[in-house]
Amino acid sequence: MAKTLTTVIGLDIGRYALKSVVMQKKSADRFIVTNFASHVIDDTAEQTPGELGRNIKALLKQMGGRAKACVAAVSHPDALLRLIDQPETPTDVLRNALKLNGITLLNQDTKSYVLDCDLIHTNAPVESSQGPQKRYLVAGLPRTHIHEIGTAFHEGGAPPIAALQLAPVAIFNAFEFAQEEVFNEHPFFLLDIGHNSATVMVGAKRELVLIRNVEFGGKALIETLCGLSGEGRYTVIQALAHEDELMVENARMALVALTREIGSSIGFFEGRREETIRQVWVSGGLAKSKTILRVLSEELHMPCVAWNATERCEINVPVAKRTLFTEEMLDLSVACGAATEAFKG
Repeated sequence: MAKTLTTVIGLDIGRYALKSVVMQKKSADRFIVTNFASHVIDDTAEQTPGELGRNIKALLKQMGGRAKACVAAVSHPDALLRLIDQPETPTDVLRNALKLNGITLLNQDTKSYVLDCDLIHTNAPVESSQGPQKRYLVAGLPRTHIHEIGTAFHEGGAPPIAALQLAPVAIFNAFEFAQEEVFNEHPFFLLDIGHNSATVMVGAKRELVLIRNVEFGGKALIETLCGLSGEGRYTVIQALAHEDELMVENARMALVALTREIGSSIGFFEGRREETIRQVWVSGGLAKSKTILRVLSEELHMPCVAWNATERCEINVPVAKRTLFTEEMLDLSVACGAATEAFKG
């Protein structure tokens, strides 16, 4: 029997940045973050496994701290993440069926993908014209990309990969860990805003009901604000930080597509369930902006609040990094979600 991991590195592999945490599990209810780091990737360099390996090596050197295993979560434009309803099927059988019949089951050729699937808890039977069904979460990455990540870890001198996840799954796991009561007892709406895109997830009492990807991220927001104001990136960011009223109105226009998608997703959920979304939980870099949270709240007519994936953890990072940790903790949700899932064995 494999030993239960007690110290894990959670690693968030993004296209433009890497982030990591070292987390220890001392008991069933005691978790400690002992170190963390973030490392910006040079997007002008060729994205080879060797280059990714060098970036991972630089990240781990900056972070310090050791662990026997690393759990990585990946953001990739070709990642596959779907909810499907099927007659109850062993997951290994369904995995093979998805690989061979991706066009039929997923409307996508999946022969070049490495796939995994898991049975999703549902609060009510899934009915269809074909009788009772079960809901499954299907995740996949191109086989070539997984090979590149494995090569990068080897060249970067990282600990062995204990598991590989997709970033949205890690976010969902992180929310379960950090907001256990909400996750178990209430409907919830998660919004994770990345560099190029945002992920929206709707859940209720442990059940994942909806997951969507929106082609709008922090990069598009800043570029739009620069275009609307005629100012440079630094000036725009400073104006947002100081809640400049003109920039607030520009942000309102820039966020229209995102708020429309959020509203549509909330309407989809509430139209099919006798439950109400009362708050949006926001993570990612833009969650640090009071201006963005304010605009989202006003446009959606409900609170939009940042949440911290390390809320249940004791924080024991080096003294010299504690101020930086406070500034960056909202960016660590993916890395924390990867680490906490590893503790489940």
